[in-house]
Amino acid sequence: MSKVLFGVDLGGTTVKMGLFDPEGNRLQEWEIPTRKEEDGVHILPDIAASIRQTCTARGIADEEVLGIGIGVPGAVINERLVPQAVNLGWKDKDAAEELGKLTGLPVAIGNDANVAALGEAWQGGGKGFRDLLLVTLGTGVGGGVITGGRLLTGAKGAGGEIGHIHLEDDEPEACGCGNHGCFEEYASATGAVRVAKRVLAETEEESTLRGKDFTCKDLFDAAAAGDAVAEKATRKYGEYLGKGLAVCASVLNPEAIVLGGGVTKAGDVLIDLLRPSFERCVFPGCADVEFKLATLGNQAGIVGAAKLVLDHVKRV
Repeated sequence: MSKVLFGVDLGGTTVKMGLFDPEGNRLQEWEIPTRKEEDGVHILPDIAASIRQTCTARGIADEEVLGIGIGVPGAVINERLVPQAVNLGWKDKDAAEELGKLTGLPVAIGNDANVAALGEAWQGGGKGFRDLLLVTLGTGVGGGVITGGRLLTGAKGAGGEIGHIHLEDDEPEACGCGNHGCFEEYASATGAVRVAKRVLAETEEESTLRGKDFTCKDLFDAAAAGDAVAEKATRKYGEYLGKGLAVCASVLNPEAIVLGGGVTKAGDVLIDLLRPSFERCVFPGCADVEFKLATLGNQAGIVGAAKLVLDHVKRV
């Protein structure tokens, strides 16, 4: 009898879903809307209905399903309890128990960034490494830690929140978490724009960015085209990114750091920018780190959620 498993990436707008075999091959992939009204009460029933429809359409019996893995935007305790997921309207929700009752199948839940790290470690840019850090550079900075081949989630499910490492004492703007001077205020896509605007304000030098409402992509494109101010701004961005990752590496001693998220569309130049600061700041005993770019893109969440099922099955 062939076995299958479901991987689910629960986002604020859509729920990405995938059907996999135990080797990680994707058999099917689809999306459904995330219905967040009424404090997200419809989300899990919608997921259950979609999985049931897929099983019926493909003739999959319950005994062939190893389980359902889900990545959610929030901390997760014991692969089941979600204390709070603001973007979904959830609070103190035992999502694994509820979805298990709706489907009759085993369920494992994980934080979405952690789950994405698991996906990259299993089938993506971190394949072959047992100790790695996935860093997602998007609107914020997320992190997922794999140690000894397993997720490091922490006592309250908030392990890997590297975006809130403190880097600067005198930062006037508040981070989304309420603190000031967090890593993600400088190393995220929005942080890159913030850094660039400050560099622009410090000089009167001509720049194609000046007077424009530019994006992180615009910044890196301008630097690639030889804009001297943009080049200075990306170097400053690289200093912050390298410094923050040096802190992470000095604590975790990973074999590899895998960079994902929208900022990595800049390519290998990102690694070149962060290296000088990283090498200057990292503890020497933890300096031997390979930097990789993530390869799974938007599929990292569903792939990692599927792997979460396999790891859960091994432990029960």
